Amino acid sequence: MDEVSIGAAPGLAGGEPQRHGREQGREQARRPGRQLADLPGPKGSPIMGSARAINTTRFHRVLEDWGREFGPLYRFRILNRTVLVTAERELIAALLRDRPEAMRRPARTARLLEEMGTRGLFTVEGEEWRRQRKLVMRALTPEVIHRFFPTLAAYTERLRLRWQAAVAAGRPVDLARDLKAYTLDVTVGLAMGQDLNSLEREDNPLQRDIEFLFNRLARRLTSPFAYWRVGLLKRAVDREADAASARVRQAILGFIAEARRRMERDPALRQKPSNMLEALIAARDEDGSGFSDEVVVGNAVTMVFAGEDTTSNTMAWLIDFLARQPREAETLAAESARVLGGAAVLDDYRGLEQLRYLDAATREAMRLKPVAPIMALQPNHDMALGDVAVPAGTIIFCLLRHCAERGGEFEQADQFRPERWLDGAGGAGDDPARKLFPFGGGPRFCPGRYLAMAEIKMAMAMLAKNFVLEPVPGAAPAEETFTFTMTPSSLPVRLRAR
Repeated sequence: MDEVSIGAAPGLAGGEPQRHGREQGREQARRPGRQLADLPGPKGSPIMGSARAINTTRFHRVLEDWGREFGPLYRFRILNRTVLVTAERELIAALLRDRPEAMRRPARTARLLEEMGTRGLFTVEGEEWRRQRKLVMRALTPEVIHRFFPTLAAYTERLRLRWQAAVAAGRPVDLARDLKAYTLDVTVGLAMGQDLNSLEREDNPLQRDIEFLFNRLARRLTSPFAYWRVGLLKRAVDREADAASARVRQAILGFIAEARRRMERDPALRQKPSNMLEALIAARDEDGSGFSDEVVVGNAVTMVFAGEDTTSNTMAWLIDFLARQPREAETLAAESARVLGGAAVLDDYRGLEQLRYLDAATREAMRLKPVAPIMALQPNHDMALGDVAVPAGTIIFCLLRHCAERGGEFEQADQFRPERWLDGAGGAGDDPARKLFPFGGGPRFCPGRYLAMAEIKMAMAMLAKNFVLEPVPGAAPAEETFTFTMTPSSLPVRLRAR
């Protein structure tokens, strides 16, 4: 939730840089050798800079292509603002480690998110972030996920029965849609104690509004002008975004009101809350807490936004790989059958740690198709990045996928090979090689990573044991689309019962 990744998604924290590298960075900060203008980069036009080269649906690809052309540290200009881009892993790790003191999320990004009602852990900074982080972390520990496991298993069984019925009737399965509904149900169930059941309730309005807002957010993030803040320039789609944001907020307020009623009936929930929302309410109501109702609403909305798209897209990309590589799919099916035994769905949370090949396959999907291929940061003070002087407020894009691509550590780097992660993979979602950043890194790594990995393992083990994945004949391949997260344009995969 603190990082989009799933999510991110999507744990697999990036790891910390070596201490000598940090001290070296401080020395470089005292004696920077280059200015931003000295860096290579696309020329662009005199007025617009490179704005016209930015394709909003392929924004990440544009930055990665420039990285291949200009190297791991370059700059580009949008109007009168110079943007810095890095694909150096050690520099990225240092930047992530320096949050929130030296680095922050870009103020523009935070404002755009808050316009959509998500003022919470994802957007706040400094001391406010520290206070909210402690609160949210208590609601997302492995112990909390273990207590939630029976509900997670029930939601996974619901998904299996839906797919089983569709396959038996010869109906196509909209895997992408069902995965989003499943992850939304899990997120709302854990965070708010509500069984939304958007999986079986087709065209759930909350899911539809969240999907719409994700798309609008991506368009706004890559727009050089905040035209939607000017009444005369606001388009119908932007007015609908305002309405969708209001509807999401109203839904969350309804969940909050219901949680308060539960807590009035059972005061013990104030000491032992059963979900994140109850924990937020209990903390807000304590004397001198400093929390407001808006903190409760903002973090509840943030949880819904952060938990749905990142995890479902990670599973979608993994399914796309497995459908095209039957050998790897069968290896996963054999492991799932062994760990699940006679059950159709994993019924013991301890089995999550035994799904080692699934863990490795998930890492490999995250390497090739991370839901957060880029991350934007902004320094609070003048600093040096490598030997480059970087003024405070400069936008820095970290190319999280490209930094792994260019490192040269991976043999056959363009191929999906889960076995590359098996040595040392402990199944807990951590990356012992410290080569990936799918859940961010440093102090602001994603607190929801354990939940995300549990969801992925539950759904994918169920899928692998009970169904065979096949590409849809003649269908166009899935393309990468940037919608705040990296989303597959389609999922041309069909299911067959085992």
